[in-house]
Amino acid sequence: MAKTIAPYGSWPSPIDAALVASHNGRPEYLGAVGEEMWWTEPRPAEGGRRALMRLTADGGEAQSVLSPPWNVRNRVIEYGGLPWAGTPRTGGGPLIVFTHFADQRLYAYEPDSPVQAPRPLTPVADVIAGGLRWCDPVVVPEGPAGPEVWCVLEEFTGEGPTDLRRVIAAVPLDGSAAGDRGLVRELTDDASRFVTGPRISPDGGRAAWLAWDHPAMPWDGTLVKTARITADGSFEGVRTVAGGPEESVAQVEWGPDGALLLCSDGSGWWNLQRLDLDAPVSGPSGRGALCPREEEFAAGLWRIGQKWFEPLEGGLIATLHGRGSMRLGVLDPESGELADATGPWTEWAALATAGSRVVGVAAGPHSSYEVVELDTRTGHSRVVAAHHKDAVDPAYYPQPRERTFTGPDGRDIHAQVYPPHHPGHEAPAGELPPYVVWAHGGPTGRAPLVLDLEIAYFTSRGIGVVEVNYGGSTGYGRAYRNRLREQWGIVDVEDCAAVARSLAAEGEADPARLAVRGGSAGGWTSAASLTSPATEGLYACGTISYPILDLAGWATGETHDFESQYLESLVGPLEHFPDRYRDRSPLHHADRVTVPFLLLQGLDDVICPPVQCERFVEHVDGSRVPYAYLTFEGEGHGFRRAETIIRTVEAELSLYVQTFDIARDDVPVLELNR
Repeated sequence: MAKTIAPYGSWPSPIDAALVASHNGRPEYLGAVGEEMWWTEPRPAEGGRRALMRLTADGGEAQSVLSPPWNVRNRVIEYGGLPWAGTPRTGGGPLIVFTHFADQRLYAYEPDSPVQAPRPLTPVADVIAGGLRWCDPVVVPEGPAGPEVWCVLEEFTGEGPTDLRRVIAAVPLDGSAAGDRGLVRELTDDASRFVTGPRISPDGGRAAWLAWDHPAMPWDGTLVKTARITADGSFEGVRTVAGGPEESVAQVEWGPDGALLLCSDGSGWWNLQRLDLDAPVSGPSGRGALCPREEEFAAGLWRIGQKWFEPLEGGLIATLHGRGSMRLGVLDPESGELADATGPWTEWAALATAGSRVVGVAAGPHSSYEVVELDTRTGHSRVVAAHHKDAVDPAYYPQPRERTFTGPDGRDIHAQVYPPHHPGHEAPAGELPPYVVWAHGGPTGRAPLVLDLEIAYFTSRGIGVVEVNYGGSTGYGRAYRNRLREQWGIVDVEDCAAVARSLAAEGEADPARLAVRGGSAGGWTSAASLTSPATEGLYACGTISYPILDLAGWATGETHDFESQYLESLVGPLEHFPDRYRDRSPLHHADRVTVPFLLLQGLDDVICPPVQCERFVEHVDGSRVPYAYLTFEGEGHGFRRAETIIRTVEAELSLYVQTFDIARDDVPVLELNR
């Protein structure tokens, strides 16, 4: 059948903004409770809450166990951490503990009890000081001090965003601490600025956790701490057994034999290691690599409680691994053999184990994230929940290509190219398509190659997308991450520009219709790209979402504690390089913006606060540069509500329609200030 000839950007598409919003987010925080699997799922149509899901061992359908407004999420380090844990019981069904986003309290919940209302375990937060927050819990039903939950406690001590402390704490399961903060036992001191929740050894005699301090981020350097658990449930003999200022240990677990399993990048790549704590001091260290490869077996620890590996029965280890993508494999630590799971999934994002089963969250270029089970005895994989369903004909999905481009000084730049694609339309001969360069957040992050209906929204209309995993991204080893050290605003901008210029030089993209967009750190890169002399004249417009725009402001109280000293490594110490902070900040070069842009901001964002956008807009006003500044009440860092996502997606398309001179009348017109 002959295709309709129509200009790029004007093609009709069944992928509308409402469909994009309904598929925003993915299952997270997967874990086993006995033979059951539990996790959280997004609900954009319900104000963006996170539902708690349960998949029982009988093979039925997964069910949401808590109705609105319960929102299983927390704000520890503002990005949140593992919000729930559970334990099986011989009678009465499992016991679940979780954090509720609205009040940040820890609750206990018995889903099979006739009286199913969750009951609070921790006190009401002090609103003035910021209160108490909890994450990465472990249920200790028969602990030395009685039934408890051991977890991370983040406690604010003043009104400022960095006036706080973090410790590992024990919360009674009987609810007695719900009205008395004094009944919460602190198991560690607050000497470390950041800690993860404890991992308890198989014999119950030891605990292990990660710790780090400013100015390090967890992908820079962390410490593995261990302690003996005493008869009264206290920690004693705390010591550091691994890690350091230039060694990032991303995860630690106990093996069934009592040895520590950890994922360290001491080799330059996050690889799995085994550490025997009982090795003689005078003998070998007892620490060895289990599967040394130039691949990553972990990623940046952006949320406390993230997991990339977990022991299986019999000593095998389920692990995610790869270079530039994450596959699921099962490792035999004795032989070093690593066998990958079969199936169409090319990106795995979480995993849990129960007996011989591994359950993970996985997706591919043509399928969204699903909950997938691997039976290690048979090697068979199957989808067990969150099944991918094609909401439209998959012929409208993009056909991506992985590319490695050459950047300045001949360095490699990894990217995914999504050309315009439509089953029934093509452009006139000789016309080149517009392209949008997507810069991911982080910046210590990565854009995975998976089906994203927001990308399909644009490509099915005839607008190409290229996701750039610029220098500083995870997935390619520590040296690739370290390219961004003191080079933020330079390397990321250069890499995105090099990809855009290459596509134009190859005749794949229209050099006059290039755009840049990103959110958070990607919003910084987008804004920096519109104000940098190195990219002058390259981009025709840009979309900037919840960005950092003023480095000095961000470094002196305008962000949260977790990233408050991130710029020490990304830019350099402020006291040593004040001119660098000013010279790179888009805020101080707003006069260089000469093309239309869209600025999007959540008014409840404490990570990248709206005050920076407001100052930027003040500098732009009067310049006659067309722009739109849209703000959203009730949205924080990243948009979760369906109505917000619909508005922002349509606004971005309207920006491109106007800038690229595209004729279409099926999208609300974005009013641009001039």
